[in-house]
Amino acid sequence: MSAKLAYKNPASTASMIVEKDNQVYLVKRKHPPYVGMWALPGGFLDCDKESLEQTAVRELKEETHIIARVEDLELLCVNSSPTRDPRGHVIDHVYIVKKYLGTPGAGDDAAKLELFPLDNLPQIAFDHGEVLEKYNAWRLKNA
Repeated sequence: MSAKLAYKNPASTASMIVEKDNQVYLVKRKHPPYVGMWALPGGFLDCDKESLEQTAVRELKEETHIIARVEDLELLCVNSSPTRDPRGHVIDHVYIVKKYLGTPGAGDDAAKLELFPLDNLPQIAFDHGEVLEKYNAWRLKNA
């Protein structure tokens, strides 16, 4: 008789960086965790139904009304610390949105959507402050 192994798997999310005039769009969170704090737009992968890139496109539209295509995304980093999200082990895939359309506005899980200068950011939820530091390094490298 063989023993059946059980695995506990982490959840996957996509977060997006959308820049305009040296500022980035942040959403004010409407739901726990970190209610009322600013964060990058993003959300959970709809397992068995979409890729992470499709998650990024869907969540961006739902939370900000910004429309992007999969081919307009560039993966910046993957953050997998088991303590980065108080809900449990969540692996975040962060995409730079290089081209987009639409009229930005808060939607879905976002109480507000605002642009913030990269050199004057508010306190940010999760590890998104560290993510934006990585993004600044990426910008300097790719200028």
